Amino acid sequence: MTTLGVKRLMVGEPLRNDRAAHTLLPKWLALPVFCSDPLSSVAYATEEILLVLVLGGAAALAFTPWVGAAVVALLVIVVASYTKTVHAYPGGGGAYAVAKDTFGQGTALVAASALVVDYILTVAVSVTAGVANLVSAFPALDAWVVELSVGLIVLLTVVNLRGVKESGLSFALPTYLFIGTVLVMLGAAAVRTVIGQPVVAASSGYPVETTDVTGLAAVFLLLRAFASGCTALTGVEAVSNGVPFFRAPKARNASLTLIAMGTLAVVMFGGVTLLAVTSGVHIAENPADLGLPPGTAQPTVIAQLGAAVFGSGSLGFYALQIFTTAVLVLAANTAFNSFPIMASVLGRDGYLPRQFGRRGDRLVFSNGVVMLAAAAALLVVAFDASVTRLVQLYILGVFLSFTISQAGMVRHWTRLLRTATTRRGAMHRDRIINGLGACVTALVLVIVVVTKFSHGAWLVIIAVPAFVALMVAIHRHYERTDQRQAAPPGGVTLPARVHAVVLVSRLNAAAMQALAFARAARPSTLVGLHVQTDRSNPGDLAAEWERRAIPVPLVLVDSPFRDVTGPALEYIQRMHTEHPGDLVAVYLPEYVVTHWWEALLHNQSAMRLKARLLFMPGVVTTSVPTVLRPAQTRVDRPTEPPVEQPVRH
Repeated sequence: MTTLGVKRLMVGEPLRNDRAAHTLLPKWLALPVFCSDPLSSVAYATEEILLVLVLGGAAALAFTPWVGAAVVALLVIVVASYTKTVHAYPGGGGAYAVAKDTFGQGTALVAASALVVDYILTVAVSVTAGVANLVSAFPALDAWVVELSVGLIVLLTVVNLRGVKESGLSFALPTYLFIGTVLVMLGAAAVRTVIGQPVVAASSGYPVETTDVTGLAAVFLLLRAFASGCTALTGVEAVSNGVPFFRAPKARNASLTLIAMGTLAVVMFGGVTLLAVTSGVHIAENPADLGLPPGTAQPTVIAQLGAAVFGSGSLGFYALQIFTTAVLVLAANTAFNSFPIMASVLGRDGYLPRQFGRRGDRLVFSNGVVMLAAAAALLVVAFDASVTRLVQLYILGVFLSFTISQAGMVRHWTRLLRTATTRRGAMHRDRIINGLGACVTALVLVIVVVTKFSHGAWLVIIAVPAFVALMVAIHRHYERTDQRQAAPPGGVTLPARVHAVVLVSRLNAAAMQALAFARAARPSTLVGLHVQTDRSNPGDLAAEWERRAIPVPLVLVDSPFRDVTGPALEYIQRMHTEHPGDLVAVYLPEYVVTHWWEALLHNQSAMRLKARLLFMPGVVTTSVPTVLRPAQTRVDRPTEPPVEQPVRH
């Protein structure tokens, strides 16, 4: 199968531009496409809270419901704030678009850099968390977590390259099955509690040390737990980035999708946290903190709850774990859909390579998909697929972009209120909502920086300005390039004469084709250039040249070091020096082969010479291709003598 055939098998047939409207998403499909990240964080946000609070002993664990309530309140505020953003900026772009419009390009680049870090970490954390839940159900897979994680990233990449709508259809069923299974679990636990048979987790009997944590240490521990629980908010901004992919009316449908996502996330996260508290779930990063032998594998919180409600080894337990694994892996799809859109906007503005702004065969921004996958896979390998280590890098970029976006919305409403004569009351209300969102997310950002700095957040603090510097450098390069490429006001002076050189290694079909093409251009002078090496026989070439009566002078250049490129460059440079106001045209015969592996055997000298000639002023290079067809398809044709054309030497 050819390379093109493999591509078509994996990605599918290319779509026409006029099919773009058919790839737009209805609300029920947009929910799993853009909201699987915040919905799936239910599977690990509660666990991250418990992992921190257990360090403070039983007294600290008693604050779990309050920490969870604070996260729920924050989620409600952020979702309400972003519903205003999608109406104000229906063109997509999220925090970047808001910041660019209200604060200028510098702040917008900071927001964009934060989102780049966030999206890469979203893929890494979601996939590794999904694999961790799979290992909880099938412990024998523990030795293959890195390989499984990278393999799933590759699978997600292929699915997303097939198109947004196709990936949404693939991911909708697992997402809805996960939501349904979690709600069934919470409902079953509530029924058991009402009838007097409360759910008890298997780990509830593990001893938790009574640690005397008071004062500032206790406050710091609670703030750190809150910061860890804020992972439940990752991905909320994805809908604001993807508004252009919704069906009309785009802003209204995006807003309703956000509200549906917020409602489900609040119910599921709040329910899982409450159930974890009432059932006595205990989990620790260090098993010794629970009196367990070192190296003891601990099931995830969601796995412990599933075993307690449905029964360990039951169909319900395995269904929950499989659907949780699926939705956590598919949560990375939020980043796969949002990052390419944002990268296309940055590419259009010249802050990322412009290739990111081009749609692929399936009308998706393929370059963004591939880059995101590669960066996430590198992170997974570097951090050994550890959810605990990766999640420490998480959410800082999220809340930085949240804060910039909401502060920008406050400025947006303030600017409109200066000239508005209608809907002023609604604008004042929206400004209050966005102002509250900006204040709260800024506070959380400070908490995250302080509590997670020594746990890996410093890497993100370095990465964000590094991305900003990179994007500024790319933009400056494009500006300099555009200035250099600007058409001169008076046009370009025509060269007085054109001196053509045809590189000839052997007198074969490719060389004859190049000679004929060069003669057809009617240059002022034309020569065939042959570089003599230890492998060539110039006497035979000259004899064949004369026998065929080729009306072009043959120039033989000696190569004492058996190199073709150097002597050819010296001859061409000497010709350019002798004719400084003229143009030198170099024709390179090249073979077009039918199999990819044949390209390794041909055209190597021509490629090296072409690469060097690119940097030589006053010289243009033309490749003259000759297709090499299989021998059995060749048709013998009567030969005709060459048509004599007057050529000046």
